[in-house]
Amino acid sequence: MTITAVSNVPVVAIDGPSASGKGTVAKRVAEALGFHYLESGALYRLVALASLRSGVAPGDEPRLAGIARGLDFRFAGEAIFLDGEDVTGEARGERCSILASQVAGLAQVRQALLERQRGFRRAPGLVADGRDMGTVVFPDASLKVFLTASPEIRAQRRYNQLKEKGISANLRALSRDLEERDGRDAKRAVAPLVPASDSQVLDSSALSIEVVTERIVAWCRERKLGGRG
Repeated sequence: MTITAVSNVPVVAIDGPSASGKGTVAKRVAEALGFHYLESGALYRLVALASLRSGVAPGDEPRLAGIARGLDFRFAGEAIFLDGEDVTGEARGERCSILASQVAGLAQVRQALLERQRGFRRAPGLVADGRDMGTVVFPDASLKVFLTASPEIRAQRRYNQLKEKGISANLRALSRDLEERDGRDAKRAVAPLVPASDSQVLDSSALSIEVVTERIVAWCRERKLGGRG
């Protein structure tokens, strides 16, 4: 596919802080539209996991960027594979989540993953979720959504997710971790977590996943995006 052809493939960019519900919503929107789906955060989790396995320090930016460039990964539904191994459980664990947030603040790592993320853009379209999809990775996205929720609601959501997986969790500790992560994401020098100037900001605090999904799909339909109806 030529560069011009790729640039004509529509993208729906859904950004937001941790536990805002963007991943669940993005997957449902992609299904409703018949589009491909990119969970960009999974790439940073894979860099974090690969660095743990290879003993690379969290602050060793050049080596971490090298890991990012050389990642051998694939996604299969909910499963995440690294070097041919199913690492879904490890990659989605809290340890990788916290380290991924630190790794994501490194300019060389973000640059190394930039083109790899853009490589997911293919017909008939893409729904991408993350923290800089609409501002950096796909600034020409057909629709940009910034999905947020109150810190209390997000902490409770994360707590419920972990409990459902049988993982012990402390709500107060989760609230503190989310607050620290929000601070890192918003204040980092490279690609900080901010809404794109032309994004639709949607607070999901009092809304169900179904309502949020329906609203975003409606915005897509207004823009003539997607082949399913």
